[in-house]
Amino acid sequence: MANISHSKEDVLEMLSKMHLDNVDDLFKIIPEKFKYDYNELIIGDSLSEQELESHMSKIGKPNINANNSTCFMGGGSYDHYIPKIVDTLSSRSEFYTAYTPYQPEVSQGTLQYLYEFQSMICNLSGMEIANASLYDCASSIAEACSLAVSVTRKKKILISKLLHPSYIDVIKTYFSGKEISIDFIDIDKTGCTSMQDLKNSHNDDVAALVIQTPNYYGLVENLENLSTIKKNSLLICVSDPIAMSILKKPCESGADVYVGEGQPLGNYMSYGGPYIGLFATKLKYARKMPGRIIGKTVDMKGEDGFVMTLQTREQHIRRDKATSNICTNQGLLALRCTIYLALMGNSGLPAIAKLCYNNSHYAAIKINEMPNYSIYKDNFSFIKEFIVETKVSAKLIQKDAMSHNLMIDCPINDNTDTLLLLAFTEKRTKDEIDNLLTFLSKYK
Repeated sequence: MANISHSKEDVLEMLSKMHLDNVDDLFKIIPEKFKYDYNELIIGDSLSEQELESHMSKIGKPNINANNSTCFMGGGSYDHYIPKIVDTLSSRSEFYTAYTPYQPEVSQGTLQYLYEFQSMICNLSGMEIANASLYDCASSIAEACSLAVSVTRKKKILISKLLHPSYIDVIKTYFSGKEISIDFIDIDKTGCTSMQDLKNSHNDDVAALVIQTPNYYGLVENLENLSTIKKNSLLICVSDPIAMSILKKPCESGADVYVGEGQPLGNYMSYGGPYIGLFATKLKYARKMPGRIIGKTVDMKGEDGFVMTLQTREQHIRRDKATSNICTNQGLLALRCTIYLALMGNSGLPAIAKLCYNNSHYAAIKINEMPNYSIYKDNFSFIKEFIVETKVSAKLIQKDAMSHNLMIDCPINDNTDTLLLLAFTEKRTKDEIDNLLTFLSKYK
């Protein structure tokens, strides 16, 4: 397709619509310290491939080798064990592509594994229908809020303050150009979403109530109690799929939509992406769902066949009728989830969650006995990650830990420099946990 440039008249018309005087005004939002003139960039002479490889190796030498470090980082991305068969099967030539299958003529094999993926997410969440994944958890939550606004025709979204801060930022961005207000529910004395504040905040204008369990601090929320206040709004449950395998299913706790991050299901941490958003809801909301849904049917011979049943994005229907125009994902990640879940079966996922529980609680009990440390709000209702309150600088501890090949987190919404966020998956051995405990114990 030819690339036809905008005429001066086109540019002026667009600027006029945005109430801007010139194109430079589009970039006023960018801080001056991040703006550079091309001539100011010291790039140097061009290099050959061999010279460039050598140069990049020198630059990378100071980096810590993640393979030599022990990962206790959490906050939505987790270092779970991935069986080698997931890599082997997903890298077969039939599957190994980042292409997003939206066309109805896509191969039966691709349609089948996406159908199986949807079925597994429904089984895990207890919901009636799931789509064939979204971009990541953050976009899944924002899309769920859009669904709630569309269904209820209301103009307010209530969000727990214990939703991941990055997810909150994405929701704000989604609705920044719309007449939708976003309010927050405070935290109670246990470190969970406050029932009393929810009662005070909720009214007839609320389209969606967004609760994460386990929340950003790792604590399990009482979703069933919170659901009693939702009235005519939709309850959106955000949950880690592995932790969810030993909790009451979202649908059984009163949730209308389940969303989550599929990275723990057979996908690597990959320095933050690409990831895969999980999305499931009740059947009556099917036509309001974003992305695509794969269905199962029979052909003229009576044999099973799979079809692209629904794809409600702007490339396939009238733009004003589209549920979303940001529902891209990578089918390869959904395949890896499908293989992983098939391997784990109904008993494998809860077994992994219990190993995480045992590791995290062993560490938490030991840390709570140390001077200068305590478990946040003295609440031990977590599965694989928790917050530690420290009397020493949390950032200092985190930086020092890196020099000991220990990767730990600080909550990104903490301004007190007193909180550590630690996660313990089934990969963490007792020796590794004891090594972390020994490191922490030196801060007396």
